[in-house]
Amino acid sequence: MNQNPAFLDFRNVQKSYDQRTLVVKNFNLSVRQGEFVTLLGPSGSGKSTVLMMLAGFESVTAGDIMLAGKSIAHVAPYKRDIGMVFQSYALFPHMTLEENLAYPLRLRKEPADKIRVAVQRHLEMVELGAFGKRTPAQLSGGQRQRVALARALIFSPRLVLMDEPLGALDKKLREQMQLEITRLHKQLGFTVIYVTHDQTEALTMSDRIAVFNNGIVQQCDVPEALYERPGNGFVADFIGENNFLPGKVEGVDGDTVRVRISSGDVVTTRRADATETGATCNVSVRPEKLFILPNEHPFDTQLTATFTTQLYVGDFIRYFFVLPDGTEIVVKTLNDVSAPKLTEGQSVRLAALSKDCAAFLPHKSAH
Repeated sequence: MNQNPAFLDFRNVQKSYDQRTLVVKNFNLSVRQGEFVTLLGPSGSGKSTVLMMLAGFESVTAGDIMLAGKSIAHVAPYKRDIGMVFQSYALFPHMTLEENLAYPLRLRKEPADKIRVAVQRHLEMVELGAFGKRTPAQLSGGQRQRVALARALIFSPRLVLMDEPLGALDKKLREQMQLEITRLHKQLGFTVIYVTHDQTEALTMSDRIAVFNNGIVQQCDVPEALYERPGNGFVADFIGENNFLPGKVEGVDGDTVRVRISSGDVVTTRRADATETGATCNVSVRPEKLFILPNEHPFDTQLTATFTTQLYVGDFIRYFFVLPDGTEIVVKTLNDVSAPKLTEGQSVRLAALSKDCAAFLPHKSAH
């Protein structure tokens, strides 16, 4: 990313509804023009409240929101020049698609000929050029959401906000719309703040992701960094799938931490937030980063485990094991010719690279 100055800047933003409990705590985030930033977190974590404050539908209790160098914290929503896409589409049911798209331009008193050209261009942009005379009730869910997206973009807003826009769609339609939104973002270069609780959606669409919990951003980074190098146990648990093996830190050497897990094995992990010798911790390792070894191999971390069952998921297989202390562990492998054939009760060695493990302080589950 280049070092352009912030186009959107949240400065120590806080929100409280009762003057006692903060639902958003000291939120700071700088967004570059043209960037796609996702606010990700479980229900009630504060992400939608941030979006509503940015849109102007909720007031800011403390702090400031700057857009293009000017404060908008006390600017009326309709004066912020922001487009919005909602989960519920929010289309006018009694209007045709053409009338729905024309509405924001009519509010801005644009000339009729300009409105007509813009409406047709935006319908074609979302591949609905021949549907202008239809009403929303005559469209599928995916088509309605594409109309809502076109309406949010038609007046060339400085910023587009998307609040769980794909939540009402089935899996296949949701994936199609993810590609559609990503394509339009790259083509048109508008700035996006996107809210979701769907980790896969965030990972596939975003330039950066801010992970929320209890009103606080736990980590804000590019998708690869969040997945491969989560900053704490909450992020490791919430983003994707992880095994957590309880243990205690035995030693720290630079960027490497040695942990004796409760099964008795000693594992080496990358340095995360559990760095004090003697500290209780959880070693995280993702299922796809574990290997089932037919015999001894020179991996940093090797565990003795007993196979219990497996789950066929089409393109991959999930293998379930138990360690000697009873800790359950999952391994995920591709469903190809290399997939091992195991029998219940079989003893195997599991292995992982130290760079793919991390020692985190205990945390409350994100799920």
